[in-house]
Amino acid sequence: MAKKNTRNTRGKIVSAAWKLFYEQGYEDTTVEEIIDLSKTSKGSFYHYFDGKDALLSTLSTIFDEKYEELMEQLTDEMTAMDQLLFLNQELFRMIENSISLDLLTRLYSTQLTTNGEKHLLDHNRIYYKLLRKIIAKGQDNGQLSHRLNVSEMVKLYALAERALLYDWCLCSGEYSLAEYSRQVFPSFLSSFLP
Repeated sequence: MAKKNTRNTRGKIVSAAWKLFYEQGYEDTTVEEIIDLSKTSKGSFYHYFDGKDALLSTLSTIFDEKYEELMEQLTDEMTAMDQLLFLNQELFRMIENSISLDLLTRLYSTQLTTNGEKHLLDHNRIYYKLLRKIIAKGQDNGQLSHRLNVSEMVKLYALAERALLYDWCLCSGEYSLAEYSRQVFPSFLSSFLP
């Protein structure tokens, strides 16, 4: 029970922080506002996070929560490729609608300069587990090629998504991330097909 409460409290703080970051901007959001919105305590906040900057690394948690939600929408009628493209579109729509470009840019910059944990590359994330599951099943069903192994295909998928996100950040979000991805992502994944 204590583990569930821990995850619940941390999750409340993370969700509140990202809501405020999106609505007010990172710089204009205070730790006190995060504590108030999350209905937690200052002690709880500092138990989980050293400060506001530590919350930047939790964006991968927000992404994984979205993937957990999307897993329920995947059906057996969808091919493996359909599932991969669906996940990409839904995540990119969520990013466009609820993650500020400034924060995404900050996250990428912290991941490039950190000597510590690179959260986006953590292969224990739900993101990587879900991709491995879809790709392995797709290979077993003959829907995806065996030219590359599952790990190589997962790496290529994640690399293509990061490239699209990075380019979108470089271009200051001047185009629709989801729409551009809908047009080009299938080409990136064409080598996955048998």
